[in-house]
Amino acid sequence: MKKLFRNPLVRNLLYVFLGLVLLLVIFDNLIMPWYVSSPETSVPEVIGLPTSEAVDLLDEGGFEVVISDTSYGLQVPVGAIFFQKPEAGSIVKEGRTVYLFVSGGVQTIAVPLLKGKSILDAKFALERLGLKLGRVERIPSSQPEDMIFDQQYADGTMLKQGEFVGVTVSAGRGGGSIFVPDLIGKSLTEARKILADSSLTIGKVNYQPSSTLLPNTILDQYPSGGNTLNPGDAVDLFVTKPGESNYLNEENN
Repeated sequence: MKKLFRNPLVRNLLYVFLGLVLLLVIFDNLIMPWYVSSPETSVPEVIGLPTSEAVDLLDEGGFEVVISDTSYGLQVPVGAIFFQKPEAGSIVKEGRTVYLFVSGGVQTIAVPLLKGKSILDAKFALERLGLKLGRVERIPSSQPEDMIFDQQYADGTMLKQGEFVGVTVSAGRGGGSIFVPDLIGKSLTEARKILADSSLTIGKVNYQPSSTLLPNTILDQYPSGGNTLNPGDAVDLFVTKPGESNYLNEENN
């Protein structure tokens, strides 16, 4: 037996075993009785309160507070608590952690440019962003038939998720014989040549900044490709903004 205890491995295992026994005795006789006998309290209701008020109320009750998450698309005011864990009325130990979930309100979305698109394209563009196509009004115009030439909200207008955007569609004037080419992704120089070859012209050029595309790249067009126009009609272009010197030259042209 003495030889056995002289073995370092056996001694180490014995020490570990004795340590575990000691921890179990301490846990059973000190920690558990303290936990079981510690005071209990009821969790207050904080749902609907502003975050600061909810935190103050829980602090006064001796609770630990953790702001767990912020969620959008809710009808609860921005910054108010919409969920708590544990729930209100739960009986817990004093000092218990209460997790709070904060409302980010209803998410807002920028209205996309719909002019120059078909109804189907506009519907898909809106639904991808979380908006819906609203009232469609068809009126006679000089614009290509079935093309959207006006929209209820200008592009960039911020709307709540799920709101409707109405559009005005051309009933046409008849007689359009030239199919508008698809110019998106092409350079301004290429677009000018393609339109000239189709007996069309460049209309208004709208410059927009872009950090990913080369200057003078076509972002969008009005009317969009596939519509029909008459010879000499113009196509408005939305183009990435060039450098300052190029921009001035383009304006002078």
